[in-house]
Amino acid sequence: MCRKWGGGPLLVAEFAHEVSFTGAEHITTFSSSEWAERGFCKQCGTHLFYRLKQERHYAIPVGLLDSSDWTFTEQIFIDQKPDFYAFSNNTNMLTEEEVFAQHSNKS
Repeated sequence: MCRKWGGGPLLVAEFAHEVSFTGAEHITTFSSSEWAERGFCKQCGTHLFYRLKQERHYAIPVGLLDSSDWTFTEQIFIDQKPDFYAFSNNTNMLTEEEVFAQHSNKS
């Protein structure tokens, strides 16, 4: 879903707490599943976040943030990646099953 949403790999910074936005009146959300929703700008459609509803875990595209001091540490849904994605970073790689198990263990 993320690849279709953004047209390519979704590179995000993760936040495990409530996040606030300036101009929140310009943000709308789409409930993309029972457990998650996606936020975007009502005016221009820019993707702003993906968040888990119960945990308030946010994934925010790194291109939206001023900092560039990021470390690429994890790839998720690795079992669904297209053959033409081949990142050279040594990262933790999680399958879809492992991602869902990780989040279901937190409840």
